[in-house]
Amino acid sequence: MYIGEMMDRIGIERGEGVVARLGLTYAVAFRRCVACSSKQACREWLDRTRPRMGFVPCFCPNADIFHELRLNQLGPRSVI
Repeated sequence: MYIGEMMDRIGIERGEGVVARLGLTYAVAFRRCVACSSKQACREWLDRTRPRMGFVPCFCPNADIFHELRLNQLGPRSVI
């Protein structure tokens, strides 16, 4: 299972209690990762991708969650 490594790779900060604050969201992502059928593709992607790439590969079942977490991490945006 590579959820922590994936979060690091795409630039989601896990420190300072972030994972604990996520609660149910992290639990869902964790379960999806356990059940994922793309573990080999994930390992290969992690091995060849630079840190902090900022995008999630299309095969990742947590792409929606990771995208939302990255947006939340960036904070509120001003709309002009």
